[in-house]
Amino acid sequence: MEPIDQGLGHYCGVAGLFSPEPINIPERLFYMLFSLQHRGQESCGMAWEEGGRYASRKDLGMVAPVLGRVLGEERKSSLGIGHVRYSTAGGGGLQNAQPIVVGCNKGRLALAHNGNLSNGGRLREELTAAGSIFQGSADSELILHLISRSREAKREAFLREALAALEGAYSLTVMHEDALVAIRDPSGFRPLYVGTKGGATYVASETCALHAVGPMDYREIEPGEVLIVDKDGARTFFLEPALPRRSCVFELIYFARPDSEVFGESVHGARVRLGEALAELDAEAGLEADVVVPVPDSGNISAIGYARRAGIPFDFGLARSHYAGRSFILPTKDQRELAARLKLHAVSEVVAGKRVVMIDDSLVRGTTSRIIVGLLREAGAREVHLRLAAPELKWPCHYGIDIPSREELISNRLDPAGIAREVGADSVRFLPVDRLLAGLDKPSGYCAACFDGNHPFRPDSGGKERR
Repeated sequence: MEPIDQGLGHYCGVAGLFSPEPINIPERLFYMLFSLQHRGQESCGMAWEEGGRYASRKDLGMVAPVLGRVLGEERKSSLGIGHVRYSTAGGGGLQNAQPIVVGCNKGRLALAHNGNLSNGGRLREELTAAGSIFQGSADSELILHLISRSREAKREAFLREALAALEGAYSLTVMHEDALVAIRDPSGFRPLYVGTKGGATYVASETCALHAVGPMDYREIEPGEVLIVDKDGARTFFLEPALPRRSCVFELIYFARPDSEVFGESVHGARVRLGEALAELDAEAGLEADVVVPVPDSGNISAIGYARRAGIPFDFGLARSHYAGRSFILPTKDQRELAARLKLHAVSEVVAGKRVVMIDDSLVRGTTSRIIVGLLREAGAREVHLRLAAPELKWPCHYGIDIPSREELISNRLDPAGIAREVGADSVRFLPVDRLLAGLDKPSGYCAACFDGNHPFRPDSGGKERR
């Protein structure tokens, strides 16, 4: 069985909030998590301080049905964190929903994690051999075990010791006693932002979650930075050693919401420029076309950039039904194709008799692209040229993206001409890595391992579960 939606999995989003004056923390967290829903749809949860203890709610499902009842409640608090989650097959279940709330020798702790530890398998084996007991398969739980096993008593010291053992990606929001702690790994793989409004401090994976509670001043939490906020104010320290920045470029290509800023860069602006870079490549190759059509919604913004630079009309030649669900996992080819027809419709008035440039963000297995190209041809498109605003995906990710195995990635068995034949397009073109990076405001400091295989950390044999 193959999922009809062949997009990549988002690996979670985190949020946190500290207010010196008690406010309705769960309500604010709800707004933030709802804005981060695109980063994870399997489970969600929040934890907050209430009456000297940590209260929490989490369950499988989306933010509105799982956490919506907090909107009718008044729960005054000064501290809370939240999480939305996506997992790999076999790594789901309520036991892995976050935040994880524990009591240990360091006091009250709660943790929410976005990322993936590339040495998670080895750490789990070592901790299990030393007597640690795990409730779930999430590598996020490893961090709490490392904190509790530290012999250091003071917060900064035990955090330094515990985090020094980690390799890979971790953007964290943590509650420790009466303090909010926000942590970003020294490579800065995943985004994390902090903002202030009305005396309160807000932390979130993307700025769209900060905007959900109103305009505020914000900044990026730096790679390796540990931010602590409590009744005495905010202070930071940095983890050692400092490492070269390796922010995930796929956040800008696909994962982050278009109205967000991540890694100090406008997501919308970056995607427009990627589309422009694609148009420049086609102009150099002499491609002629009549209309630019995005694959909704992933290709919309890059298609705008392509059309502007190419001087070709932009139009919605594909209509998407938002009531067909995120994905279908069905047993037969006929059923999968029917599912695609329920979700996407070609608009014949836009494409009939025309040479179509079809823009999408990336190409994984190719199944969905083949079906969509077929829909455009049935609607009368004379030519269909598939353009991807990303390089060829050839490697799995070990830092927080659900990318299939190398054997499943179409670019590992076919060149662009072969892919064109496979999906039924007249041509296929990807955006090379150098053009991708050149199209960004800050063209250095990115991880592109899923394109070029240059992994900053060598993954161990375990750690398959990701946040």
